[in-house]
Amino acid sequence: MSSVFSKIIDGIIPCYKIAENDSFLAFLDIQPLVQGHALVIPKKEIDYIFDLDDSTLKEMMVFSKLVAAKIKSAFPCNRIGVSVIGLEVPHAHIHLVPINDIDDMNFSKPKLDLSKTEMLAIQEQIIKQG
Repeated sequence: MSSVFSKIIDGIIPCYKIAENDSFLAFLDIQPLVQGHALVIPKKEIDYIFDLDDSTLKEMMVFSKLVAAKIKSAFPCNRIGVSVIGLEVPHAHIHLVPINDIDDMNFSKPKLDLSKTEMLAIQEQIIKQG
């Protein structure tokens, strides 16, 4: 059975895409911790990030680095936090979260409830970073 992320890759479920290449896709988290919170996924459906072959894992981190730079330009912060939890969707993924302190990466705190207009504005702000 396809994961929700595979359905996003296939265009069955819409997303707020911020970057893409032949192997990876980055899009905004629809339940973000902060504005600019994004997910990076491989287009190949693999459940666990450490089941990716070494080359794909390396390329995914390099792709994530490029996406993180765009997010940091769009949402100035101290760092872009990186988290790999992997329990909520059975498809390898990396969270990229603009952070100013450690509590910004607390996944147990309430998520933002952003409107479609707000999500589109965040998407545009990141995409225009180049």
